[in-house]
Amino acid sequence: MSGDDRQNEEDRQKELAREHKERQAQRAAAQTAKARRNTFIGAAVAVVVVAGGIFAATTLVDKDGATAAGAQTSASPSAPASPSAGPTELPTTTPPKKASDITCTYKRDTSVPHKYVGMPGKRPNLKLTTMTVRTNRGDIVIEVDPNISPCSVNSMAFLAKKRFYENTKCHRLAKPETSGVFLLQCGDPQAKADGKNPTDGQGNAGYVFGDEAVGVVPYTRGVVFLTQPADAAGQNSSQFAISLSDENSQIEPAYSVLGMVKSGLEIIDKVAEEGVIVNPDDVTGDGGSTAPKNPLIIKRVILK
Repeated sequence: MSGDDRQNEEDRQKELAREHKERQAQRAAAQTAKARRNTFIGAAVAVVVVAGGIFAATTLVDKDGATAAGAQTSASPSAPASPSAGPTELPTTTPPKKASDITCTYKRDTSVPHKYVGMPGKRPNLKLTTMTVRTNRGDIVIEVDPNISPCSVNSMAFLAKKRFYENTKCHRLAKPETSGVFLLQCGDPQAKADGKNPTDGQGNAGYVFGDEAVGVVPYTRGVVFLTQPADAAGQNSSQFAISLSDENSQIEPAYSVLGMVKSGLEIIDKVAEEGVIVNPDDVTGDGGSTAPKNPLIIKRVILK
């Protein structure tokens, strides 16, 4: 091989190495962006102060990982969030369905921290009416309706049977003064709920499924809904949120309604009164979550 040939070969190898390094960097950047997008609602809600008032700005992450805020003003932006009653019943207009008419589709997802205990069956149990979340502070009882969100209830029943939620901590307590909304978020199996762990809010059950019952009721006090990345659809899994204020009706209808709290909201109210560990990255959407100062720990979930 001549000197020129050797030089050309070396140059070619250097070019291949450079291209390989660029591809690795692009994959790493894409993974980081995806992890941030998988920070569930909470890190997706920022606080904006206008003329002394607070309103929510839902922060969306575009395909390049950049953020853009689209603000939605509440009716009284200067007023504190009110823990009023909210709706007391789920919609009753949905006609009863047959399990044989429903096929639930669940897809494996290993892109985020997860705890995999298997996949739910395709046929839901339409006789389930109640989901009880037993915690270290008492029971939270939720009315569910499989006729409205059959695959969501089916997933929750499966995870409960597999004891997926046992000894998990509700990792995020969003309050108006820190996040512009008022809710408790649970269901990340890897969450430390210490206000410091940067991956809190990213975890799931190792599978995802489509949206259901989006917009059937506003996310007012007592409404329980599944959470997913702010810029995604059909990425429901194990995480859910419990609304603590009627002011949350400002949240854009983008999340599947799971049910309605029938008793136990006062337990969460008490936890909220005891304070939060503020995580600045939660407010900016850069990771982690603002956690309850005194942990709310799920001991068991039961559906019947």
